[in-house]
Amino acid sequence: MSEDWASYYQKTGQGPPRQTLIRALELFETERTDPSGNFAIDLGSGNGRDTIELLRQGWTVTAIDAERSALDGLMNRSDLPSNPNLKTIQARFEDIDFPYPVDLVNSSFALPLVPPERFPDLWDKILFSLRPGGRISCQLYGNKDSWVGNSTITFFNRDGIKALLNPLETEFFREEEDDGPTPRGQKKHWHIFHIVARKA
Repeated sequence: MSEDWASYYQKTGQGPPRQTLIRALELFETERTDPSGNFAIDLGSGNGRDTIELLRQGWTVTAIDAERSALDGLMNRSDLPSNPNLKTIQARFEDIDFPYPVDLVNSSFALPLVPPERFPDLWDKILFSLRPGGRISCQLYGNKDSWVGNSTITFFNRDGIKALLNPLETEFFREEEDDGPTPRGQKKHWHIFHIVARKA
């Protein structure tokens, strides 16, 4: 499995930052916040395609991933800034306490990989960790995804997403449903909700 994840990170990690992260950063910029004072946690950071962008824009980041190969890949990136404001934690993020207060919780395609029985507590931790005005940028899987039935993955219908986001101000929301390969080359029907939301 470690070799499988290492291959996955190699295929995905050099891509550009995710659209949801870019949108969240744009929203912070419109508020004229000083990035050097901003703190983000990147849940399921992989080898850093989003973490690098946060560091490049002056943020302090804690990158969390269960795979050592992911964090090693992040620390060995040629585009990692010198003296980065970066901390790494190897852990499943549903198993650890989050720091407080956090300006941004970013999680690109990682939150759905938390089992359904643990997702509510994780979501509560995310909401608690965010300062007022803080944001979450993430993807969640919909109930038409071809992986539905996998007991280790969490899925939502539109009403479930609406209830989940009810305590927040939704600033970006895009539903995607399409057929396409996974990073490992498997055929798949994707049903994804792309989200940026702000804590009041």
